[in-house]
Amino acid sequence: MHIDISLSGTVEREEVIRLYRANGWSSADKPDQLLAGLRNSHALVTARAGTALVGLGNAISDGHLVVYFPHMLVDPARQGEGIGRKMMAALLDRYAGFHQLMLTADGDAIPFYQRLGFERAGRTEPMWIYAGAEH
Repeated sequence: MHIDISLSGTVEREEVIRLYRANGWSSADKPDQLLAGLRNSHALVTARAGTALVGLGNAISDGHLVVYFPHMLVDPARQGEGIGRKMMAALLDRYAGFHQLMLTADGDAIPFYQRLGFERAGRTEPMWIYAGAEH
C-alpha cells in the first residue's frame, strides 16, 4: 500500500495516543501535553497508509541554525518498510543547510540513524531530567 509522507498533515488525539502506546512511549500518558507539543513543533511529519496514521515525527528548531528531532515513531506492525527513513528524509530536506541537526538515538534505533548520516556528537554524553521509564 502507498504511504503518504506529509509535512503539512494534521493529527487527531486518538490516533496519536494509539501510535505512542503501540511503541510503549510514556508520553502517551500525558495526552494533552503530547498533542500540544506536537502541534506546536517547528515541523511535524506524518506517514499515512490511506487514512491510518502509521508514522509520526517532529522537529524543534530556532528556524535558522539548530534543529532537534525528539520524536520519530512508526507503527510496530509497519517497521522495516522504509517509513521512518522516508519521514526522516522529509525532515532532513526541510532542514538542509542548518548548522546543527541533533537527536538522541536509543538502543536499536542507533544503526537506523547512523545509516542516515548521524554520528555520535564528539565526546558528548546524553543527559536529562526525565519522568518516563521506557529507556
